[in-house]
Amino acid sequence: MKRIKAGYLPFYIKLYDDGNPQKREPMVTYMNTLISMLEGNDLEIVRADVCRIKPEFEAAVQMFNGADVDVVITQHLAYSPSLEYIDAILKLKADIVVLDTTPDYPLVSVAGYKNGISANHGIHGVQELCSMLKRNGRPYSVCVGHAMHDDVIAQTVGACRAAAAAKAFRTAKVGSVGGSFDGMGDFLISDEDYKEKIGAEVLYLSREMAEKYVKSVTEEEIDHEVALDRKRFTWEIEQEDCYRAAVKSGLALRKWVEENKLTAATVNFLALDKYGLPKMPFAECSKMMARGLGYAGEGDVLTAGLMGALRSVYQETNFVEMFCPDWEKDLILLSHMGESNIELAQWRPVLKDTPFKHNSCGDTVAAYVCMKQGKAVYLNLVPMGESFTLIVTPVEIVDAGLEFGIYRYATQGWMKPCKPVKEFLKEFSIHGGTHHSVMVYGAELEEMKTFGAMMGFDVVVID
Repeated sequence: MKRIKAGYLPFYIKLYDDGNPQKREPMVTYMNTLISMLEGNDLEIVRADVCRIKPEFEAAVQMFNGADVDVVITQHLAYSPSLEYIDAILKLKADIVVLDTTPDYPLVSVAGYKNGISANHGIHGVQELCSMLKRNGRPYSVCVGHAMHDDVIAQTVGACRAAAAAKAFRTAKVGSVGGSFDGMGDFLISDEDYKEKIGAEVLYLSREMAEKYVKSVTEEEIDHEVALDRKRFTWEIEQEDCYRAAVKSGLALRKWVEENKLTAATVNFLALDKYGLPKMPFAECSKMMARGLGYAGEGDVLTAGLMGALRSVYQETNFVEMFCPDWEKDLILLSHMGESNIELAQWRPVLKDTPFKHNSCGDTVAAYVCMKQGKAVYLNLVPMGESFTLIVTPVEIVDAGLEFGIYRYATQGWMKPCKPVKEFLKEFSIHGGTHHSVMVYGAELEEMKTFGAMMGFDVVVID
């Protein structure tokens, strides 16, 4: 995964430089400490000079846009008048994270506080900035606290991750094999709406292209993939010819994805035989997620793009569906036919022959997993006419597997929601949740809420 590139924009006021220039040095020293802490948390910082007046802000914004930063962090070293910067700030291409902090922790002990005012009054500059951003309809995130005594640096890094995921979604390139699943409408969105409202682009694999890629796959390439599969999976393949045909289909799909620099893809298994692939490439879809790309089943370009954006920042991300409730144990079975991020397996994934009667391609193979245990955030993106709702909720995947009976026949994970199953399912459906979702292990709920806000979604939290 790429390192997040963050622009750092320090605000100041020319009045202080004119009247008392020595005030700036300790504030800049503190700023440098904050930058070092952020860099220590895997952010690549692109620094602007301290900005006070319009030309300086314009130059900083031009630099950030030219550097294609993922996010811009602002810090008020002191109060800064908004009419000096707002026109420039509104030209930023990246999302804005406002770092609201000051150097001194107990102000009352700083020389009777009077001498500490100059270094610690940036908060009302933050208030003016945020007021102007809100007035102009520009999304932003605010992270507040003391760097040495609070989690404000962690907040800021999390908001930067959310911003990087939002940028990835706005620039997503999603591949579709077979188009949308006939009659499935909950996550359906037109290509035009997807591009206009989010920014994502959809590309389709034609039969002619598929046949070209299939023909380009060599026996040597298949042999190499077979050798990798034998190392990666528990091997339960008996139909060797069927397996090699499935590998060929998967490698053809991989070549198309790589050549077109796609960030995600989806396969409609019902229409696959009309589009030139010899077998349903279940295993390749799972490997695709492990390699860092997004995926969703049944032609769902919306959830695939969402997963790809989150997967580009959060490594432990998966495409999931709620299948069945266990009312007694208050669990929900997550499952799918044969697609799951194999890097998130609790046990070694099983590569197995898979009966397949849904199109004329016939039987195939799939890599089955039981999802590892751990805390996660479950996200569901719902098209709502002119807008989108993003449902986010904390969940836990529990330590369960073989005793529940379906591992080795389908992907499974046993999810414990944040409240009793009957209450959770009711609330999820009251908000219009679709049957395709994304789950991110180890993510903070606040980060996922920030991601949704930066995208302009209506964020609904179930907790």
